Amino acid sequence: MSILEPKIYATLGLIYTILLIAFIIYKIIAKRDNKEYQELKERIVSWFYMITFFTLGVYLNDIAGVIFLALISYLAFKEYVSLIPTRIIDRRIIFYGYLFIIPQFYFAYTQWYAMYIITIPVYLFLFLPFRQIWIGETNGFIANTSKVYWGAMLFIFALSHSAYLFKLSPINDITGPMMLLYLLFLTEINDVFQYVCGKLFGKKKIVPKVSPGKTTEGFLGALVLTTIMAILLRYLTPFNLFESIFAGLIIASAGFIGDVVVSMLKRDVGVKDSSNMIAGHGGMLDRLDSLTYTAPLFFHFVYYIYY
Repeated sequence: MSILEPKIYATLGLIYTILLIAFIIYKIIAKRDNKEYQELKERIVSWFYMITFFTLGVYLNDIAGVIFLALISYLAFKEYVSLIPTRIIDRRIIFYGYLFIIPQFYFAYTQWYAMYIITIPVYLFLFLPFRQIWIGETNGFIANTSKVYWGAMLFIFALSHSAYLFKLSPINDITGPMMLLYLLFLTEINDVFQYVCGKLFGKKKIVPKVSPGKTTEGFLGALVLTTIMAILLRYLTPFNLFESIFAGLIIASAGFIGDVVVSMLKRDVGVKDSSNMIAGHGGMLDRLDSLTYTAPLFFHFVYYIYY
């Protein structure tokens, strides 16, 4: 059964309108300057495809929606594993990271909070070193276990909060799918605001050793604009004015932190983009970096207030 609702339709229509306006602006600028601006074009077109695939994957059916979100988590973890240095023997441990995606998202789907919240932080954490004992390879034990556990926490556990949010029981006429759209839209537009404000006003670098392109002006500009958007879009949530302001501040701040944390990962392994999967955007981690922080923090904000 479709879970698209009038408020979701309206918001998706708004997003497609913004993309259309961006594409028209691109055409005008490209014609005026007689340049291709290929990266800008690829970014806009990729956004169109990503939003369409997301809508079809998540909003047509709740079971399909959770499976789609689990697939996104799988691809993110897979991309992470492809970036970090590993040995053949390490794959026996990495396998369990993939395996734990199944119970993690199953508990999100069934809303079994007690099991959901401890499956990876407790059971995977305790199981990995136990499994290493039976493998018997002591060399690299700490490094290998830590890599898998950290990747599972960030790209499985953290991202799975989007699936739990998606399945939350309704609050009056506000549903989980509506709040998920609110989270994702604000997370992604916060990245855009940071980029635009940084380009227009950025002078002081905020974390030059980790992400030289990030500026204080870009962060503060995005903080203000994302908070305004959080207020304007609160029809997707049960929030009052104060709660929507707080939600905007959480998403803007957490989104920035998630972005630079994954930037540190990429800088450590010596790559600019995690892959070339998405034209103009890089890989899955390049698009999901902010969500690794916004999803759990926004979810627990909602869960604490209303559930």
